[in-house]
Amino acid sequence: MNIGIDKIGLAVPDYYLDLDDLAKSRQTDPAKYTVGLMQTKMAVTPITQDVVTLATQAADRILTEEDRASIDMVILGTESGIDQSKAAAVFVHELLGIQPFARSIELKEACYAATAGLEMARNHILAHPESKVLVIASDIAKYGRFSSGEATQGAGSIAMLVTANPRLLKLNYDNVYQTRNVMDFWRPNYSSYPEVDGRFSTVQYLNCLTTTYQRYQQLTAKQLSDFAAVVFHIPFAKQGLKGLQKITKGTDPDTKQRLEQRFHESISYNQVVGNIYTGSLFLSFLSLLENSQALKAGDSILFYSYGSGAVCELFSGQLVDGFDHLLSESHSSLLQNRKRLSVADYERLFFDDIILDETGSSSQLPDDPSPFALQKIDRHKRIYRPKPQQPDDLK
Repeated sequence: MNIGIDKIGLAVPDYYLDLDDLAKSRQTDPAKYTVGLMQTKMAVTPITQDVVTLATQAADRILTEEDRASIDMVILGTESGIDQSKAAAVFVHELLGIQPFARSIELKEACYAATAGLEMARNHILAHPESKVLVIASDIAKYGRFSSGEATQGAGSIAMLVTANPRLLKLNYDNVYQTRNVMDFWRPNYSSYPEVDGRFSTVQYLNCLTTTYQRYQQLTAKQLSDFAAVVFHIPFAKQGLKGLQKITKGTDPDTKQRLEQRFHESISYNQVVGNIYTGSLFLSFLSLLENSQALKAGDSILFYSYGSGAVCELFSGQLVDGFDHLLSESHSSLLQNRKRLSVADYERLFFDDIILDETGSSSQLPDDPSPFALQKIDRHKRIYRPKPQQPDDLK
């Protein structure tokens, strides 16, 4: 049975910061960001947007009423959870109007969790071929003002509908994993920001890639020449490029050139959004699909997922006939129509806190024109505004 990604959608906040502006404010050479990181912009969230609203917006873009009636599992991968107990997927399930007899869960392992969710979805459909599973990666990367990771921050969500007989990508059964207990990036419960050992994290990312790729070759006998493209987890674009250079060392020149061309197409969205943790791999995949003219049905794509701490995975998929039913124009418009912030507005907006009174309640939060938004917190309960009904919905 062919199982894989049938639809894919993107959501980002309405605001961004240009990294040239950040560099000037931080008295840093802009090339440190644009060349050293290969990043140009970062997405910025107001307090009315979180992993729930971003996830819901991404999924709402791709789901039909038939999908909502057929989905029986919602999996949300995030490391920016809003509650230590209740899954963000439960809020998303209600906001999207998915039929009630569904399982809704949240997964966590740094930037890797949504990849695990994708395989869970495939295995569920293998047992229940008529089912549809909604897999969402939703995160907000926040490191703090003047931190070493400030220029790599970002926010966004990728939603994927996983089905039998997918119309986008068929998943192969060639997944290879690795786990190692390292402290390259982590966030204690008592901390608002993560602890990061940047150099060590880069070493782990690359070493996990090369050793897992060697294992992948041993188990599958596949070579880089078998793939039309390799897409990477992208904490920042330059790190993905280093990964590609590692595994293509010694590869024939034609394969190396082809993979480098596809890589630059795959990072187009990541460069203007920033790091979205669990979603960055799939943002890279979406960028490849919507920016490359070279792909064709039957092409195989290799995926490298990495989550600090660390768990990583290599797996592949094959593009199917008609895979180009994408939301390219919508996604392009979404990215182009964002509002550019000054550094002062970015610092005010991104690092604003919701103030609670003695009952655990907030005042009414600012109006937010987004389709879904956080309205307030009432006695520690998060209250979300559902998507406003359109005239056609009222008939």
